[in-house]
Amino acid sequence: MLTITATAVRIAVRVQPRAGRDRVVGAHGGALKVQVSAPPVEGAANQAVITVLAEWLGVPRRSVAVLRGHSGRDKLIEIVSDDPQALAIAIADRVDIA
Repeated sequence: MLTITATAVRIAVRVQPRAGRDRVVGAHGGALKVQVSAPPVEGAANQAVITVLAEWLGVPRRSVAVLRGHSGRDKLIEIVSDDPQALAIAIADRVDIA
């Protein structure tokens, strides 16, 4: 699930905490699967997801935020961008989650 707004891209993410390494796996049931080594304690996994996605997309960490799902595995992530359309295309080119 990928949504484009005037200032950002919103994407559904499925998180696997306590994984062997931090990485973007790919599409998983209509969401982007992200594995993080951090445990789901005190927001550590959320911060790890933000870091992984920021590095994967080449955007600053401050541009990435968890909008929904702070305490669950299924999250809605927002990535603020000057050109949301181009960012959405870049995401879609990497994985098929539209």
